[in-house]
Amino acid sequence: MSLHLTIDPEFQGTIPPLQEEELKQLEENILTDGVVINPLIVWDGVIVDGHNRYRILQKHPEIQFTTYEKKFPDRYAAIAWICKNQMGRRNLTPQQFKYLVGQRYEAEKQSHGGDRKSSRKSTDKICPLISSHQTRATIAREANVSEGFVQNAAGYAKGVDAAEETEPGIKQEILSGSIKPTEKAVAAIAKAPPEERPALVQQLRKAKETEKSEEKPKPRRSA
Repeated sequence: MSLHLTIDPEFQGTIPPLQEEELKQLEENILTDGVVINPLIVWDGVIVDGHNRYRILQKHPEIQFTTYEKKFPDRYAAIAWICKNQMGRRNLTPQQFKYLVGQRYEAEKQSHGGDRKSSRKSTDKICPLISSHQTRATIAREANVSEGFVQNAAGYAKGVDAAEETEPGIKQEILSGSIKPTEKAVAAIAKAPPEERPALVQQLRKAKETEKSEEKPKPRRSA
């Protein structure tokens, strides 16, 4: 199997990164097995799931692997699928989970309201919904949170991305929980004019997450 696959930075950036020890353990498991057991999920040659395995394969090209081709009507549908797939991980921080919920909501809205000329339908049935309310309701039900949580998560995700554009690297600090600004402080970044964002980003490191705050998702069942 050729290692010539494409990495889309937006797809990869949506996926919470593994900790170094987790990545090391994954590499050890692959080397022990001598093969990548789970296929890399691709869409027209672009990796949708399996970025860490692909990184390891580039170091060990002798390892055998397979790919599985999925079909999506557009890149927003692909992002929504990535988010939904990642939301089932057990090792997510609350911040990573919230970010994925928000990203999925925004991506599904874009997908449903995007290429209206296309007659193609996603074979993955990502959420064939016709309104933002229905989209929120479905995500809330699947994630075991309220619709309000989904709505707030969308603003939070936009704020995280705006902060990252302003100061690359801070996204990982926020989502890993190494700094814990309030949801309101993060969401405010996206709403602020570009010239005001650097100062607001700097304040994120000083802000502390409130105790009463934000709804926490209920425990998720393992797949």
